[in-house]
Amino acid sequence: MRLETERLILRKLEENDVERMFLLDSNSDVMKYIGVEPLTEPDQSREVIKIIQKQYSETGLGRLAVIEKSTGLLIGWCGLKLLTQETNGYKNVYELGYRFLPETWGKGYASEAAKASLKYGFHQIKANIIYAYAHCENEASLHILTKLGFEKTGEFEEPDGICFWYELTLEKYLTKQ
Repeated sequence: MRLETERLILRKLEENDVERMFLLDSNSDVMKYIGVEPLTEPDQSREVIKIIQKQYSETGLGRLAVIEKSTGLLIGWCGLKLLTQETNGYKNVYELGYRFLPETWGKGYASEAAKASLKYGFHQIKANIIYAYAHCENEASLHILTKLGFEKTGEFEEPDGICFWYELTLEKYLTKQ
């Protein structure tokens, strides 16, 4: 799977993405609202990549590497995955997620990559609804989800605090296009 936007390429994660993924996974600012401690060894990022690659083969979906066209560098990940473990009472639903390196924050990359992922989800996968969630204090992520048309429909407790649960229906998505 490969998606392309004006400034970005979204493609499957590869083994040789370990170094850049570790930059992301080991950054305390990136991991602040994730509920997971920053990783300390590149091999941990290698395992993350393997888990995502397994999702590709098992469900046909998974987070995608986001490559900045102007530099050719992996700057984060974004995409849909099938929630196979229950989250907030939901299971086997499509969920949007994203994570980017701090030096790229504020440039609109998360919104750009998320829009491409949503387009794929609604047009190619034929999803009727896509979910997302974010920590209640992660104002940037909450803003992005709202800007994309997601509506907050609930909240739930995670070990690191309260998360807000969002949904975007196909009908609402089509009216925002």
